[in-house]
Amino acid sequence: MDNKKKTIELVFRTIGERTSKIALELAIKNITPDKVHIIENVKPFSKAMEKILQINYQSDFVVFMDADCLILEDLRPFLNDNEFPYVDCFVLDKFRGNVHLGVHITRIDVIKEMQKIVIENNDLKYILRPESRIRNLALNNLKEGKFFKRFRILHDFFQNYEDIFVKYAIRELRSRTNHLKMKLEGCMKSWTLSDSDYFVAKKAIKYTRDTVPLDSSPEFIAKYIKSLPEIAIVEVKKLNLRKKKSLDIQEVLGLKAALNAVNQFDVRKEKVFCIGLSRTCTKSLTLALDILGFNVIHYPDDIITFKELSNGNYDLTLLKNYDGISDITVSPYYAQLDKIYPNSKFILTVRDKESWLKSLEKHWDGRPPFDDEKETPLHMKVRRFLRASVYGTYKFNKERMSYVYDLHKKTVMEYFKDKPNSLLILDIYGGEGWKKLCKFLNVSEVKGPFPDVKSSLELFEVL
Repeated sequence: MDNKKKTIELVFRTIGERTSKIALELAIKNITPDKVHIIENVKPFSKAMEKILQINYQSDFVVFMDADCLILEDLRPFLNDNEFPYVDCFVLDKFRGNVHLGVHITRIDVIKEMQKIVIENNDLKYILRPESRIRNLALNNLKEGKFFKRFRILHDFFQNYEDIFVKYAIRELRSRTNHLKMKLEGCMKSWTLSDSDYFVAKKAIKYTRDTVPLDSSPEFIAKYIKSLPEIAIVEVKKLNLRKKKSLDIQEVLGLKAALNAVNQFDVRKEKVFCIGLSRTCTKSLTLALDILGFNVIHYPDDIITFKELSNGNYDLTLLKNYDGISDITVSPYYAQLDKIYPNSKFILTVRDKESWLKSLEKHWDGRPPFDDEKETPLHMKVRRFLRASVYGTYKFNKERMSYVYDLHKKTVMEYFKDKPNSLLILDIYGGEGWKKLCKFLNVSEVKGPFPDVKSSLELFEVL
């Protein structure tokens, strides 16, 4: 495909949300789709997903969106230029801030692969996130990754109370890992009970915690999700809240203007860079930052970032959408990044050198520099480029790695010696975690265990 106007189909899913009519009008205006498919009142979402995948798509790309999303900018210029297999859109969510959900731009080959996927019975990941589960399986089969883009899109503003109850009952079910539970609890701290939407969301979370035990079977959870619309009607009625009126477009435009005025749609100018070497808990740190509300991407391997780094351009396009980058993608470039992004924070993760050498040797042993059938050609180019840039070798050499470890730590500390507030040295393997990290970032300390992420796949599925 070239950069001529792409053919785009829009799949618009609605279950009668208060924003449905305006959301569809804004989507048609700002996407200008060649064809529109409306999936109306199909519940639960797993059933809607089955119907969505039965459509015979004929376009270059399909934009999937829910009726709780209000697209407030023209997406066509991006859609015409886009070649990425899958783009997850960052939106401004009323309850959780800047998150990626609700609007998904998917290339036709990924959709065809999604249509081939057979889901096993009682697959809990599918029950909780049908679209995400099928898409991740398809992307893995095609050896493709996700790309993320920030747009002016509102999510979950202006919704009916019953819909909020259902959403946050399901959000509680999706938040039963340590990481996601801590993230949800962090969001809830900012929910003022004077706003009835937040009041209803908290009631839904409590109701679900009281009703669905942590050890519930997939069958029980699926049955509960199916019954949620009826439960929501009963439980919301008990709250004696005044029913909301029909939504007016001027109400939406007024909120857009207010949010623009305070830069709510903009990404942070001060970034967070995790500049530790591989196997120093950079994935766990990425997850911890996510809990704290920082959208940091770990080891990006997209073509744009690769070309920019290869050409010595460190004003990275990716950082228009993210709050930072972690792992060896940025490890060698801290000095340049510090100049381009003033007042940013740099975190150097470290560990006992001997244990690090053993871990790195094992890590590299299953990741050859050239012929690795598990990875895409682009990923292999990135692997070789970063190995050469950071370690000066394609293959593990203990003496060389020991030298690089010492040199990296020494040069980082030397560079930041007059900027003590810009650098944090963090030994997660040694037991350091929330206390030092939260103090460094000037945020409230999180209670609970620090994330422990073992693989990129685990991080991919959570983020």
